Amino acid sequence: LSELEALMERMKRLQEDKEDEEASQEEMATRFEKEKKESLLVISGGICAFQFNFVSFDDEIVSTDVSRYVEDPGFGYKDFARRGEDHLPTFRAQDYTWENHGFSLVNRLYSDIGHLLDEKFRMVYNLTYNTMATHEDVDTTTLRRALFNYVHCMYGIRYDDYDYGEVNQLLERSLKVYIKTVTCYPERTTKRMYDSYWRQFKHSEKVHVNLLLMEARMQAELLYALRAITRHLT
Repeated sequence: LSELEALMERMKRLQEDKEDEEASQEEMATRFEKEKKESLLVISGGICAFQFNFVSFDDEIVSTDVSRYVEDPGFGYKDFARRGEDHLPTFRAQDYTWENHGFSLVNRLYSDIGHLLDEKFRMVYNLTYNTMATHEDVDTTTLRRALFNYVHCMYGIRYDDYDYGEVNQLLERSLKVYIKTVTCYPERTTKRMYDSYWRQFKHSEKVHVNLLLMEARMQAELLYALRAITRHLT
């Protein structure tokens, strides 16, 4: 099977398995912990953040020394836990969700901004032409949710009603590397990494992946910040 056909087959099989038998809460919790620990081992491309390096776009060489644009050159993403730890910190989304908690708080702090953010999140998450490359009438909900939830998983956020076994089945290694790089170390992203996954997909579909990743990261950051503000206020 081609990469595309194999992915579509896995999506179909996941939907059929879900209808036949759902995993228990214990099984889903175990799968989340496994995926969370594995995300720490995914190495992004390039060298250390904010150091001088070069990225090649075909024949063009582009300098990516971003330290000149920040006040603290050492500021950047760090994994939420050290490798080798048995009990990694987890943010249970059911305890503090965007819909039930973050949305109302951010509207209190800045009138109407919650509505604008919520509309942006929903628009990007639900955006679809119901196509995958040359195939039409394809329900991509499972794939879009896997992409969104994998980003949150890297930030230690868990959804109790989601089976993280789907992430491992739908997102191959090269895509996980790309996701971690774009989400955590965007300055290291290269065209070669972009080209290395979903080779049969249209550019518009891969751009949608980028939009999903960025919105998922923004929502994750907001959840942590707004939860901290809520605790301070109460």
